[in-house]
Amino acid sequence: MKAKSKMEVSPIEEQISSPLVIQEDIEEAVVLDNLDSDNHPNFIESNTSAISVEELTEKCIVPTFADNTLTIAHQSFIESVVEAGSEVFGKLTPVECRVSHQVNGRIPTALHKKPSELTDEEKTQYYQRLAFVCHVESLVRTINGQPVHLCLGGVRSYSEDKLYTRQSPMKFKIFVGWQVRVCSNLCLTCSGFTGNIECMTPADIQAKALELFKGFDPEKEENLKSLEALGNTTLTEEQFCKVMGRLRLYQYLSPKTKSELNLPNIILGDQACNAVARGYVENPNFKKEEGADTTTLWQFLQLLNEAVKATYIDKWLERNQNCTDLTFGLQRAIEGSDSQYEWFLS
Repeated sequence: MKAKSKMEVSPIEEQISSPLVIQEDIEEAVVLDNLDSDNHPNFIESNTSAISVEELTEKCIVPTFADNTLTIAHQSFIESVVEAGSEVFGKLTPVECRVSHQVNGRIPTALHKKPSELTDEEKTQYYQRLAFVCHVESLVRTINGQPVHLCLGGVRSYSEDKLYTRQSPMKFKIFVGWQVRVCSNLCLTCSGFTGNIECMTPADIQAKALELFKGFDPEKEENLKSLEALGNTTLTEEQFCKVMGRLRLYQYLSPKTKSELNLPNIILGDQACNAVARGYVENPNFKKEEGADTTTLWQFLQLLNEAVKATYIDKWLERNQNCTDLTFGLQRAIEGSDSQYEWFLS
């Protein structure tokens, strides 16, 4: 029998929805109290803020397409993924949500009022971007001395949907992977990430989530064991500096040069490089140990993952996976089995 989620989401028909919403501004979401009793670090930072599923359900409108057809509400997206995760993995922890880019509006009868004259009943809001995670209670492991747990979740941005047209498929991203408890960094491999999927109904989302979760083996070589093996591969400080210098140079190479050198796709910018360099010296959990001549690729991966937590929600998962691809590529290059990544060490 399929496991039931404890999360209750009101039907879409019960949501406050206006046929006409005036978009007044887009701003950062209001910071709420930490919703997690363990008070662990956020899984993403950037300009995001915490929000509960209940607030998404009770206080946020559901945007419509130009033909007034409802979009899939954020809470319906969450519910579909959580139900699929419960069916495949068993009991899950409560959902942690982060939102950004608040869109403020007003009901049609208040079109001509000044903003200062609006009552709470006349104001509307929704959040353009959402990311959420929850953890599988029964799957906790240790990688290189750090507790990790299997987590799953999703990302959605209304900016990727064509709301100005008639109803059309909406874009979502679903993931499953190991998360380091001490820092909430997600170690995402390609086998645990759907990329953009297009869905018309919550049932479509649940079907895609089931397909991903059933095909993901947490103990498989490229998931748990390969992450653990990163702790056995080291970078000297000279190699670390070469990699960081090459990452900066990479951003300015022409597509032709990248093709001629047969370089992989890297989507990490200067901000991420600066954060990695700072973490190499200052990060309390993964910095180079004092007096040591080397750092492990596991530490390097965590510094990368920590850096991309400052990415906007809609780009976070791709950059997180790119961190994993880069680290595994460097491991193969050090072992002499991947010429594509040797350039970063040369």
